Amino acid sequence: MHKEKFKEITKNKEAITSNKVLVLYNDDFNTFDFVIDTLVDVCGHDPEQAEQCTLIIHFKGKCAVKSGSLSELKPMHKEMINRKLTSNIQ
Repeated sequence: MHKEKFKEITKNKEAITSNKVLVLYNDDFNTFDFVIDTLVDVCGHDPEQAEQCTLIIHFKGKCAVKSGSLSELKPMHKEMINRKLTSNIQ
């Protein structure tokens, strides 16, 4: 009985640690509209969510804009870089 509970907890812990976040950073080059449009196009945000993330980025310097597996986030990160935005996966 203890082994089953331990396996279940281990699976949940692995699921939590396997999730990554795509973090977008503030810069002095890109406009609010460009960042909002990028978040809508690349991350699938609705316009309101993209605007909120953009404001957080502006005032806090960064924002986690998407979470998921590494394989899900890599193409988004690559596209952010292609669009001259500064991002990373944590």
